[in-house]
Amino acid sequence: MFNSVIFLPVIVLAGMAYSILAKKLTVIAAFAGAILACLIYFAAGYTGLAMMTTFFILGSAATSWQRNKKQISATITETRNGRTALQVLANAGVSGIAAVVMLFYPSLNYLMLTAMAAAFASATSDTLSSELGMLYGRRFFNVMSFRPDRCGNDGVISLEGTLIGVAGSIIIAAIEALGSGWNMNFYLIIIAGTAGNLTDSILGAVLERRGIIGNNMVNFLNTLTAALLVMVMKIIFG
Repeated sequence: MFNSVIFLPVIVLAGMAYSILAKKLTVIAAFAGAILACLIYFAAGYTGLAMMTTFFILGSAATSWQRNKKQISATITETRNGRTALQVLANAGVSGIAAVVMLFYPSLNYLMLTAMAAAFASATSDTLSSELGMLYGRRFFNVMSFRPDRCGNDGVISLEGTLIGVAGSIIIAAIEALGSGWNMNFYLIIIAGTAGNLTDSILGAVLERRGIIGNNMVNFLNTLTAALLVMVMKIIFG
């Protein structure tokens, strides 16, 4: 029953309605997310859709959690009118690319599904560590210099935020394992998701802080890094 496509429009329409009414996404962003959700479903079934939905729910909850205690400068672009279509593509675009590859080259599904999961793991890890790290982190330091730095600045991390990010990767890896089976992929996805989150911080400290690239590009590159890394590890370790 749960393999039936009949649930897809219900899930997609419900997600669009909620995200627009709750101002989590702009209208255009909601349609972009719906298109990505359909692509991911037809490529990876409900396992892929569950990973995307989990990322959205956890990310939205983390962004909204105790918002008044967070630094306004760190969250204003995501909370004013909802995330934009570019932000949706920055976080889920790599997973969408993996879905397209799976649809046109089914022989690569074993590799692309893991890449999709790693990309979502990285996006989830980054969002949770950033949003919740601001609340629960105790000591904040620059990821490059390891010197104390201001909470909320690009490239600034905390131990607590990093561990929360790892938990996010574990959740996505567990969803992939529930859908595809428990094997080495579970650990590879956690490693790649955590590495992607670290890449986000490094890019933030080195490039984003200097205005060379923006946050959307940083998010896209961290998910791409996670996807590429997990594919390399999967090829090496089988």
